[in-house]
Amino acid sequence: MFARSKSVPELMVTDIKKSLHFWTSLIGFQIAYERPEVGFAYLDKNGVQIMLEQYDPAEGQWVTGALQAPFGRGINFQITVDVVDPILQRLADVEWPLFRSCAEAWYRAEAVDVGQREFLVQDPDGYLVRLVESLGERPYSPVSH
Repeated sequence: MFARSKSVPELMVTDIKKSLHFWTSLIGFQIAYERPEVGFAYLDKNGVQIMLEQYDPAEGQWVTGALQAPFGRGINFQITVDVVDPILQRLADVEWPLFRSCAEAWYRAEAVDVGQREFLVQDPDGYLVRLVESLGERPYSPVSH
């Protein structure tokens, strides 16, 4: 059995098959386990974990309001990967649109800047996913901001 993270978001989705294609074939997650009869999958990518559950209004799921596309408004899921280029290529191969193109970004964290190559893409239900490749750290410089 693999090690479960202490915090795992569960995303309500409209079509588990489309979502699984996005998260596994394009982004590179593996299915740790699934319950296809109820439209559920637990995904893992090097310790980053996400659960997917297909919405079924007859099942009494934990939904606090109307689900309207795009889902997840106001949140993005940052996922650190070794290299973003293979993911970008898989998305380009199927003409999947990016929400924001890949770019270098530096963010202040106390006395250092933390760098990453990042891009944003939406999953089939509109959840915003930010894939990042670490560029390391450098001393903080107010001139670079």
